[in-house]
Amino acid sequence: MPIGLVIMRWDIKVSTEILAKYPEELIISEETLMQIYAAHEYTGEPGMISLLVGPLNIASYYTGREKPLYIILLLNLDEDADAYEGGLSDISRVIFQNYEDQAYLKMIPFLFQRLSTYPHLNEEQSISLTYLDNINRLIINRLREEGVITKSELKIWLKDQYREGFFDVDAILMELIKKEIVKEASVKGMPSELIFLINDLFMIRRPPIKLLKNPIDRGLPEKFVEEYNVAVKKFFQQYRPSERDNLKILEEIVADPQVYEILKLLRISIVTKNVLEKLRKKGVDDIDEGLKKLWDNQMIHVFQDTKGNEYYALLTDFYSSLIYPKYILNIIIHQYSVKSKSDSVLIEYLNVLEDTYKPAKIIEEKIEEK
Repeated sequence: MPIGLVIMRWDIKVSTEILAKYPEELIISEETLMQIYAAHEYTGEPGMISLLVGPLNIASYYTGREKPLYIILLLNLDEDADAYEGGLSDISRVIFQNYEDQAYLKMIPFLFQRLSTYPHLNEEQSISLTYLDNINRLIINRLREEGVITKSELKIWLKDQYREGFFDVDAILMELIKKEIVKEASVKGMPSELIFLINDLFMIRRPPIKLLKNPIDRGLPEKFVEEYNVAVKKFFQQYRPSERDNLKILEEIVADPQVYEILKLLRISIVTKNVLEKLRKKGVDDIDEGLKKLWDNQMIHVFQDTKGNEYYALLTDFYSSLIYPKYILNIIIHQYSVKSKSDSVLIEYLNVLEDTYKPAKIIEEKIEEK
């Protein structure tokens, strides 16, 4: 678990200046801040560095000379600083988007909590944070249209499309590569490396199937079973998937560590408030706020018996995963027919897709043989 977070800037007149820190009682010396500044100056590049200063294990992210900020995460000595690079890059853009009006200052505790969980995210949370990022969505949507683009063209295009602040394209692409959403490869004769889409992201609401199969065993009194079935059916009769709805759920529920803990419990049980209170041991400090977010997003239904006991049940669950972008094959065929991409690039794309999915294909064939 990280120790704390510091947002620093460099001012020629006053040297290092701390803009925000969490927790408030966190102490970091001027000498340590100067060492961090000097280390970034030595590399001269935006991005993350890690260093040990006495008993401190430090991961520091520098946003570049245009708008120089230093986002410093203090870690325990046994923690891997590199595991937080993607998270630091992520929150740096959140800070920039809320920098001018200083709205980011109120967000620091939440950003620290989000960053603390980054190395331990499951696939669902990891995908959520990826897609919530504006730059990632721009890249993914561009690749959905074309499948492949040169890195140099992508960098130029992003700078034209995104003018809200700093971003490090190489760090962003590295995270997308780690998450197996894109792959980078070289083709002879091309001016720079190529970025290929190898997995798309699929997100949608779905009924809480496990709960509906036997809600009584999951904690719901028998007299509410019919009402529960009707409520879920009514919701999905009116439900229309949309990116706006998906993003709202990702931001307010899946990407919020406390609300996500409540969601995980509600996926397996229909519970009372007393049961929810036990989540405080898992760091859920504000259960009422978490339930409000789930209610506002039409994720839960509440039943109340004659004694005033309330039972909280999922009205709708949410599903997200990586999927094989089968539609890309049609795009490749079209690009070949209109000659919008060179044959060598399209052949390499087919090779990349085959290499990516060959292990899955072998497993599938073995299962069919049995």
